[in-house]
Amino acid sequence: MLVGKDASIDGSTMIARNDDTFLPLTPQRFLMHPAATNRHETWKSTQNGFQAEMPENGYRYQETPNVEVKKEGVYAESGFNEKNVGMSATESVYGNCRALAFDPLVKDGLAEDSLQSMVLPFIDSARDGVKYLGNLIKKFGSPEGNGVLFNDKNEVWYMEIVTGHHWVAQIIPDDAYAITANQVAIQQVDFNDSNNFMYSDGIKEFVDKYHLNPDKSGFNFRHIFGTDNEKDRHYNTPRVWFGQRILNPEIKQTPTSSNLPFICHTTHKISVEDIEYILGSHYNETVYDPLSRGNEDTKYLFRPISMNRTQNSHVLQIRNDVAQDRSAIMWLCFGVPAFSPYILFFANATDTDPTYSDTPVHCDDVSAYWMYRKLSVLVESHYSEFIQDDVDFLTNTKEKLRSHIQETLDESSQLKGADLTTDLTEQNHQLVKEMRIDVEHFNHQLFEKSLNLSKLTFNMDKNL
Repeated sequence: MLVGKDASIDGSTMIARNDDTFLPLTPQRFLMHPAATNRHETWKSTQNGFQAEMPENGYRYQETPNVEVKKEGVYAESGFNEKNVGMSATESVYGNCRALAFDPLVKDGLAEDSLQSMVLPFIDSARDGVKYLGNLIKKFGSPEGNGVLFNDKNEVWYMEIVTGHHWVAQIIPDDAYAITANQVAIQQVDFNDSNNFMYSDGIKEFVDKYHLNPDKSGFNFRHIFGTDNEKDRHYNTPRVWFGQRILNPEIKQTPTSSNLPFICHTTHKISVEDIEYILGSHYNETVYDPLSRGNEDTKYLFRPISMNRTQNSHVLQIRNDVAQDRSAIMWLCFGVPAFSPYILFFANATDTDPTYSDTPVHCDDVSAYWMYRKLSVLVESHYSEFIQDDVDFLTNTKEKLRSHIQETLDESSQLKGADLTTDLTEQNHQLVKEMRIDVEHFNHQLFEKSLNLSKLTFNMDKNL
């Protein structure tokens, strides 16, 4: 999800995404990389053989990488750098066979496992991020289709890499939002509007040369390079439909429509909570909800948004109503977002709490990743009995986190530079500790309650 500053409730730009892996358990960490100076290092992927020399200097930045790097790859995925540039990489997208036949994927090119690490430490704005990544794709090629999200305080950009070397990026208008789901989304491209579009060298000529445009007029990127098949209508378009249904309930659409718009406008302002609800949803209050007691013929038709293999869900928010040195906030959920809270972290910090940075491969009683996944399992295991308790817990948590932001801003209003960074780092640590107390207490409550729901019980008549 991407939201322009005039479409949000407080003037923030926001980019957000669910990071889904192939299996339910691919443990992740949350780290802060220090700035690099005079570095001489070659980046080497453990997945596809990609190698590249890293720039000597780089900014401090956040990441949410995998724990088992040798096995799973780094996949830094999401975070801010110290210039308040947010990046989320990537949403997998798929080019069609017509386009890929003439610009095939590059096996050892720049892939998702390396992409965030190769870009975020070196960019100064969202627009700069698109240009920087575009140059890397031109040089190294891409081994897969990827959608990449960028934001700064003024702009939000969405970039789709669809073949070995071709891509398009579009700015999200200030008063608009966009939702995408593993399918090429960008529609009409205006080659005369460099303020709102960027694209790979020669893409127009490439399309003309190989007769790739199925439309009689225009340059619809989705039609030219994307897919529109049965899988899309069960795996992808329903998720976009549900998000647009929440933000634009007046629009009558179907979950299998191939014509859902990319750029959308809503009559109300979008909040962090709106985004969290959509990212954590499973077609709630519809016949397509797999957790409902509805018709078996409809409840499993479509892939839900929130899944057990969602390893992290995040909202990268940059506020424009506070000073820039305290405006970037990462909202991070390490559990299944349908059941677990998004915890806020001020980006202007020097490290992350050990319970986030030291995730073990197997379940423990210390790390945040495993604590929040335990909460998710407990709620889903007795969904009908626990869901209201969970809703109440999440509601109370959201109130607490909102208060924490304002209290932190009020108390640090006179701080600047290193003193502010130190204070915001300490506030992040303090909130993690407070949330651990709250979540462990709630987990214990649910555990005790679940004992009373066991089927292994028997009440004997006292008169026998």
